[in-house]
Amino acid sequence: MYIPHPSEELTSFFSQQPYQGVSPEKATFIFIGLDANYAENISSQTVFQKVLEYHHDGISFWQNTNVHHPFLLPDYKGDGSFYHRSFAKIGFEPSHAPLVSFVELLHIPTVGRSKLEPADLNIQHLKSINSAILEGQAKYIFIPSAVAKLMHKSGIFPWLKSTPQVISGNLNILFQNQNKTVYSHLHFSVYGKFQERKVLESSYIHNLLPK
Repeated sequence: MYIPHPSEELTSFFSQQPYQGVSPEKATFIFIGLDANYAENISSQTVFQKVLEYHHDGISFWQNTNVHHPFLLPDYKGDGSFYHRSFAKIGFEPSHAPLVSFVELLHIPTVGRSKLEPADLNIQHLKSINSAILEGQAKYIFIPSAVAKLMHKSGIFPWLKSTPQVISGNLNILFQNQNKTVYSHLHFSVYGKFQERKVLESSYIHNLLPK
C-alpha cells in the first residue's frame, strides 16, 4: 500500500524518467530502493523548481550545485534528507555524476509511509530494472534487504539470491558474474546500533570509486 504524491507535475516528470541521476542502463553504480518519497507540500516549496531540474537532468544538477540530490539543498523541508546526507558521506564527487543511478521498485513518487506488496508494482517497470542490472553497463548494484525481499516476491528477479553470501571485511554479495556484482547493504536511513556498520559499508563502497 502506498499514497501517490499529489503533485501532477512531479508525477509527470517521474513517469517520463522513473529513476534519478543517470539512466540505469548507462550507470556504473545503481542504488535500488522501494519508493521515491517526497514532502507532501514539495510543489509549494521554493526548492521545487530545483527538484524538477534534477529530474530533468540529474547529471547537470549535481555538477552545477555540488550536491547529488535536491534534498540536500538548504531550502528543502521534509523527509529524505537524512538518507541523502548518509549517501553523500560515501564520497562520490560531482565528476562521478554520469556514473550513478537511483532506481525505485515503485514506478511513481509517493508521500507518507509505504508498505509495498508485489501487487503495488508495475511489472514492466520491474522488467526494465532487471534488464538494466543484467544487460546494462552497471558494475556495482546495491540493494538493501527489504528491497531484495520484495524483489524476490515479485518473481521478476530469479537470479537474486535469497540469502547473501557473507564476505568477511566487505559487503555481502547477492549475485556476481565476471562483469558485475550485486551487493546487500544497510539502508542509508538506518541509525543507532546500525550506524557503525553503515559507516563501514560506506567505506567499502568508497573503495569502489574510480581513482
